[in-house]
Amino acid sequence: MEMNQLSKCYGDKTILQRFTAQIKRPEIISLLGKSGQGKSTLLRILCRLEAQDEGEILLHGHSYLTVDPKEWRKKICYVSQQSYMLPGSVEDNLRMVSQLHKTPFDMPLAKKLMISLDLDYLDWGKKSIDLSGGEKQRVALVRSLLLSPEILLLDEVTASLDMQSKHTVEKLLQEWQEQEGTTCICITHDIEQAQRMSHRIWFIEEGSLLEDSDSCDFFENPCTESARNYLQRVPQGETSCLM
Repeated sequence: MEMNQLSKCYGDKTILQRFTAQIKRPEIISLLGKSGQGKSTLLRILCRLEAQDEGEILLHGHSYLTVDPKEWRKKICYVSQQSYMLPGSVEDNLRMVSQLHKTPFDMPLAKKLMISLDLDYLDWGKKSIDLSGGEKQRVALVRSLLLSPEILLLDEVTASLDMQSKHTVEKLLQEWQEQEGTTCICITHDIEQAQRMSHRIWFIEEGSLLEDSDSCDFFENPCTESARNYLQRVPQGETSCLM
């Protein structure tokens, strides 16, 4: 994927400013920065839920303008921080992606993913509205993984989870990335999580990509004062590379 000079404004407020980056191989990228810097807007633009004001997105050399939005979102899936459940049961939600894209429902994979996320106890006939917040978040993740996307966009998907569930999600995503070759772009405010999972860091401030670097390099020796200030909130000794 190539992102060239992506810009977005809401009225007089600039949200993204000439954001440019390339992804040449499957990897896990953590998108870091303070709140309100344009991170979620970037992910929504990448999956075509919002339109940029300027700039271009290419996937395998093909412009987003030449690809049907539904097909684009099959390849590039977005899981938001607020997990949206569709009406009906847990199984209805899991089957919806195959119905929408007219592909066979992979029951064995769905069961395997639910087990991997410690959801094997869940009654698939249970109404989705009755799930807890953490259950909804994990079911939404399974729903997206069933599409086997090339790029998975994750907007603080573990923020509402307890520590055990958070680590379970991290383990699944790392295994999935290695086995399926999916690129994950993850917004997180959990620095330790970014250290545990990431191959690469995008550090964004005021809509601009200030740093694009190897994860170890970023945490051990950030290039910009803004990134150093951002990392100062992490207790001494916790910014070393954990990969």
